[in-house]
Amino acid sequence: MSMIRDLRAAVRPSLRKASPSGAAYDATRSASAHSAVVDCAVYRDGRRLVHEEPLTPHEAMLRVRRGGGFAWIGLHEPTEEEFAGIAAEFGLHPLAVEDAVHAHQRPKLERYDDTLFTVFKTIHYVDHAELTATSEVVETGEVMCFTGRDFFITVRHGGQGSLRALRRRLQEDPELLAKGPSAVLHTIADHIVDGYLAVADAMQDDIDEVETEVFTAPAGKGASRGVDAGRIYQLKREVLEFKRAVAPLSRPLQLLSERPMRLIDPDIQKYFRDVADHLTRVQEHVLGFDELLNSILQANLAQATLAQNADMRKITSWAAIIAVPTMICGVYGMNFENMPEVKWRFGYPLVLGVIFGSCVAIHRTLKRNGWL
Repeated sequence: MSMIRDLRAAVRPSLRKASPSGAAYDATRSASAHSAVVDCAVYRDGRRLVHEEPLTPHEAMLRVRRGGGFAWIGLHEPTEEEFAGIAAEFGLHPLAVEDAVHAHQRPKLERYDDTLFTVFKTIHYVDHAELTATSEVVETGEVMCFTGRDFFITVRHGGQGSLRALRRRLQEDPELLAKGPSAVLHTIADHIVDGYLAVADAMQDDIDEVETEVFTAPAGKGASRGVDAGRIYQLKREVLEFKRAVAPLSRPLQLLSERPMRLIDPDIQKYFRDVADHLTRVQEHVLGFDELLNSILQANLAQATLAQNADMRKITSWAAIIAVPTMICGVYGMNFENMPEVKWRFGYPLVLGVIFGSCVAIHRTLKRNGWL
């Protein structure tokens, strides 16, 4: 039995490594996270350290704790098993881990011990040749950020919103990158909000197109021009989705720009105010879109009502014209014996003349009044 205990004691250290944070770190579980890791790097003095082979999150943190700097780990749609090792390595809170894995969260900022957890909604404009009642105008995704003293973790959900270009651009500014993880958080927030502005400009073009079609339709002929109310409703749904991504982000940005935080560099905090100002502009655009679409929808419905009224007036006019011969023919169709006009030689031509003259007179009167 003592030999078995000695053998177990010798094997156990090779399977499990002690995490620098004190938590047991499972190397096999960490290896399974590689499929979700998009990029893993160590940054020191604003520059990315070059390594011959890709780093694992555990190796990156070992290098950070030995020589300083911070680690930036990017993941794309990790599963619970893939994220478990990283969560254990960095001591992430289980609630934040659950939100990061399952996604579909509203924008928010939460603090767990020495980690800030931030959720951003990404918006991507879908190009389309023609706007229809089923067109998808925007696609949404999510970027979750874990900001620590010496690490920064991004968890991305959705096919859009890749951070590769942003990472390369940030690496070209060592002075900003030297500020640490808070500089990366600001750059991501600024990048996402600038994307909102681009989407708002593209949606403005779609709304202008629909508005032009509605208000350039001739009076009473909106229906014949084919102005589809379904297109307006579709735009309203997309604007509502846009609003859900933008509106809740106002409070987190306000906290990041106004409330002192240990994990946010004071110099970086000033830049969050600019991001908050851009977000305010986006919110104003979204509110304007909603009000404008309501006006367009009401105008379109009013034009449809005018078109229906015009059709009803035409139907009523022709019914009035047809009523004249119907009434006269009905009278002489009763076949009474004492009807002098029946046996009169000019009775038939006279009745036809009366019918024709009456119909012409009614037609001219209705047309002069705009009913025909």
